[in-house]
Amino acid sequence: MSFNLILKRSISTTATNYGKRNFRKFQLFNKRGTRQFKKEQAQIQDPEFLHTRGVREVGYRQADGKFILIPEKVPELIVPDLTDCKLKPYVSYRVPDIIQSEFTAEDLFHVVYAKKICDDFKSGKLDEDGNPLEPSVEEKLTPEEAKIKARQTGSDMF
Repeated sequence: MSFNLILKRSISTTATNYGKRNFRKFQLFNKRGTRQFKKEQAQIQDPEFLHTRGVREVGYRQADGKFILIPEKVPELIVPDLTDCKLKPYVSYRVPDIIQSEFTAEDLFHVVYAKKICDDFKSGKLDEDGNPLEPSVEEKLTPEEAKIKARQTGSDMF
């Protein structure tokens, strides 16, 4: 009885070799320690073992170990109230593309001011220079006030 024994060399490209496992390649954050250690850590946190991977600091530590909170670094989530919203949270990929032209300054003028100017002209509420006799709230704004109002949150919605 003959057995064909073929020996060949091979190169292993994996991290495991002869049953040894390389657990350093698996990133298991906040998973170390016994249950007792985790309970103690929840009550008295040791800053040496505090998990901060992927979390931005919202303050800094002084030399004496005191933590100083910087309010500007605390993230603020602004979430709209969607209780009466008819839209669904899914948009199908089968929706046809909407192609519209660029919104120009002339379009903005027609949306905001044109109707009021036409109504004032027809009713004779303009003086000889073309200024309105009864200006609206937007027409009373100074350039600085208009710039501040234009930069407020939500000012891009009509």
